[in-house]
Amino acid sequence: MKIGFIFPGQGAQVQGMGKDLYDKYEQVKSVYKKIDNAVDLSLEDITFCRSQEELNETKNTQIAIFTMSMGILEILKSEGIKAQAVAGLSLGEYTALTYADVFSLEEGAKLVKRRGELMQNFVPDGDWAMSAIIGLEDEEVEDVCNKVCEENENAFVRAVNFNCPGQVAISGERQAVQKVMEIAKDAGAKRVVELKTSGPFHTEKLKDASERLKDELKNISINSPKVDVIKNINGEKYMAEDNIKEILSMHVINPVKFSKCIESMLDMGIDTFIEVGPRKSVIRFCKKSM
Repeated sequence: MKIGFIFPGQGAQVQGMGKDLYDKYEQVKSVYKKIDNAVDLSLEDITFCRSQEELNETKNTQIAIFTMSMGILEILKSEGIKAQAVAGLSLGEYTALTYADVFSLEEGAKLVKRRGELMQNFVPDGDWAMSAIIGLEDEEVEDVCNKVCEENENAFVRAVNFNCPGQVAISGERQAVQKVMEIAKDAGAKRVVELKTSGPFHTEKLKDASERLKDELKNISINSPKVDVIKNINGEKYMAEDNIKEILSMHVINPVKFSKCIESMLDMGIDTFIEVGPRKSVIRFCKKSM
């Protein structure tokens, strides 16, 4: 058996997530306390006490999901369950890299906190939305996005998350996203679902956030991965010659090739996938890829 851990991204959050584990396992509580101290926040308050609306704020969502996932990893570690390869969806790649000891827990937490703040604070003015298009080929979704932009020079929408065969997330200006959703339905999409996010993530609109994240990464210590980590930007394994800091700075303005990440893990012989996060989210993408 070859195990792969997969980590969810923004959108998987649920108010109160992880409270049962926090109350039951001392190692989980220890992770929360270490991260609280590292980032000068109370993740217990943010996750267990505040409203879903507050948790959905990008600056809170990312660090909250990261913290819960790192707590679960401590439980798996105590049971002797280890991964031979790991991957994460967007934010989840930071959890994967921390698991692989590329970052320490504290530095990984600081970086995730700062990433969430930048992605929230440097979203340009506008009415932004994201949506999942289910039941069309990747190229069909890209074609619809291009068509909407060609027909209206003020429209902005991109295909940004290639989650699994038949599911692509789009991101952009709300009216353009809604237009793509309408056309996709007419083209035979099985479902279109608006996502719980607040910006044009993984598009060039976050260039300012990308530049500031690049500056932030200059101060972070980077180690070689101790297990194989598959990167979102192209679905390939991080190699020794890769500039991890440069890749992560480009991460927020480039599409997520998660379906290719899963393909790579399958090609490596991973036959058992474990999702480490708040709920069943990315594991569904694995099932559709197998």
